[in-house]
Amino acid sequence: MKRSGMSLLEILIVLSIMAVLIAIIAPRILGSQKKADIKATKLQISNIEEALKLYAADNRTFPNTEEGIVALFEAPGDEKRAKNWDGPYFDGDGAPVDPWGNEFKYEYPSTHGSRDFPDIWSFGPDGEDNTEDDIANFSGESSESGANSESNSGSSGKSSSKSSGSDE
Repeated sequence: MKRSGMSLLEILIVLSIMAVLIAIIAPRILGSQKKADIKATKLQISNIEEALKLYAADNRTFPNTEEGIVALFEAPGDEKRAKNWDGPYFDGDGAPVDPWGNEFKYEYPSTHGSRDFPDIWSFGPDGEDNTEDDIANFSGESSESGANSESNSGSSGKSSSKSSGSDE
């Protein structure tokens, strides 16, 4: 007699094999996406830094905290400062967002470190400030761990994890 289909046992075996494969592969794919998002965030911070350098070259200063990253897209309201503004300095319609949908945070004058450059950071995957997965262009006060040393090699060499925890 010829069969025209699969038995329930055969279907259950196929489903269990697929479940095992998914259980093995899914975490690897999700981990790769998280790493890609972190690298993309570091690249975005680097691009914002370059736009800020162009802004500072024209205006002889960086935008203050209140003006923020928006100053790269919109001319200042002050007529004297607007005369030197030669933007927009950054492509896009508005302030860039990180891969998790959050706007980048901006602070100038800097309160992190001794360099005269704005602080730029993302809250990272968890969306909360001052956690170990924050991604920033400044180093944390504590010593860097091995995972953060890797993050210091961002495209501009300035992006690093905000704190001493891992950014992965």
